[in-house]
Amino acid sequence: MKRVIPLILIPLFVFSGCAWFSKPKEEKNAQELISDGMDQFNNEDYKKAVDSFEKLKDWYPFSKYVILAELKIADAYYHLEEYSEAVTAYESFENLHPRNEAVPYVIYQIGRCYYDQIDTVDRDQTAAKNALDTFKRLIRQFPNDPYAYRARERMKVCIKSLAGHDFYVGLFYYKAKHYKAALIRFKSVLTNYPDVGVHEKALRYIALCEDNLTKKSQN
Repeated sequence: MKRVIPLILIPLFVFSGCAWFSKPKEEKNAQELISDGMDQFNNEDYKKAVDSFEKLKDWYPFSKYVILAELKIADAYYHLEEYSEAVTAYESFENLHPRNEAVPYVIYQIGRCYYDQIDTVDRDQTAAKNALDTFKRLIRQFPNDPYAYRARERMKVCIKSLAGHDFYVGLFYYKAKHYKAALIRFKSVLTNYPDVGVHEKALRYIALCEDNLTKKSQN
């Protein structure tokens, strides 16, 4: 029995010996991870940047670099055009750090995520509406911030898209001779949106709708 024991232990020594001779992979410290992430971000390698920033958050949750990592994760998703993930990351940053000086930028970027998805006037306008609402919130909360001025310029495009959509739908109803429905849409252009080049056409079709409705009532 005494001779059996050393034979059993030999494989254990062999495998443990392998571990002794192979150097364990060292984890990077927080400064190295933020440096890697920023280099990757600046080189437009956004997926790797997200990976570095996420590691920093997971391994060093109390590091002074975590706030920067959270913000750059959102920025990386934005550049990747993964807008849903970017909005989630920006909103998380705002909720966690409501007094941070970057919040006006963060709200603006949330608006940009929606703004960049605005489609043609014949398509769904949810993105335009969400962008407009976000930019309005930014202006309401930080009226004098430089990003609020940028938001005001973007709002014009949102309003033009929304007004154009209502006019497009009104025209569709008008051509189908659904004059009441068309009238509601054309009036919506005048009521809900400042003049962005559609009001004159809307007024003309309002008159046409009312004229056709009057003729219908007389028949």
